[in-house]
Amino acid sequence: MTVIDEDAKKWLQNLLEDSVYFNEPMSRHTSFHVGGPADAFAIPKNLGVLIELVRGLGQRELKFLIIGHGTNLLVKDTGFRGVIVLLKKALDQIMVDSGDGIVTAMAGAPLSRLCRFALKNGLAGMNFALGIPGTVGGGIATNAGTRLGNIGDVLNQVTVILPDGEIKNITREKLGFSYRQLLWGNNSEGIANSAPIIVSGYFSLTRDDPEKIRKEAREIVTWRKKRQPSWLPSAGCFFKNPASEKTAGQLIDLAGLKGKSSGGAEISAKHANFIINRNNASAADILALMKMIQETIWKKFNIVLEPEVRIIGD
Repeated sequence: MTVIDEDAKKWLQNLLEDSVYFNEPMSRHTSFHVGGPADAFAIPKNLGVLIELVRGLGQRELKFLIIGHGTNLLVKDTGFRGVIVLLKKALDQIMVDSGDGIVTAMAGAPLSRLCRFALKNGLAGMNFALGIPGTVGGGIATNAGTRLGNIGDVLNQVTVILPDGEIKNITREKLGFSYRQLLWGNNSEGIANSAPIIVSGYFSLTRDDPEKIRKEAREIVTWRKKRQPSWLPSAGCFFKNPASEKTAGQLIDLAGLKGKSSGGAEISAKHANFIINRNNASAADILALMKMIQETIWKKFNIVLEPEVRIIGD
């Protein structure tokens, strides 16, 4: 990929005005509060600018990464050689159709706001996502979920931007959801295996007794608060659950790793599948804990733990 030269910088500044930053520390933009600098950090103000940005990055062969709120992301201390594009300003609206319970949520909107929107409007189906960090787009791309359900269970349609800037709608039956991932490919008309950019999702929710939905929501939030270290920087559950009778957290707990640390990073004593930034951790500290966990679980249980957190950097 081409480096960001002076001509590319001028183009980015002309397009984004004061909403592009160079050598921007990613520790400012991730829930882990770690990460070296991105060559450029772009915040398009609306969908039109986003489309122009994506098209121009492709034409200039500039490496780029789309992020929502940086909540499922670990950026290495060396940073990211390319452009990181933040969606939360350009794509932040949530709307509901008057009759059929279809909610349209744009990719940059927080999942938490979508859950609150459903509660406010007496719509059931989103409570499973209460407490999941991140945005709607990230939730769709990773088929985010809990023991109570997944995004793929309620998603009706998705709107995406293709690399050439074309907008395309894809219905649910043409999307390939599996555990913690959305697969793009032959089932998604005209889309190659590289992932397009998610613009919005259309969620099929059902009208129900508002008090019943709120009561369920309170119980879910209370359950999560008791079991998760939400007061310290983290990226949520770090590993995917393996195909075994035990979850990743249970395996890490059984291996006696709760409370183990590396530098400023620590395996939470409250929930073993959380790696927390206890005291000014570096990305290297977190990666060292990740490696130690993986090696220990492999030796003890012959099970490979795969990160759920996306790891980027050079």
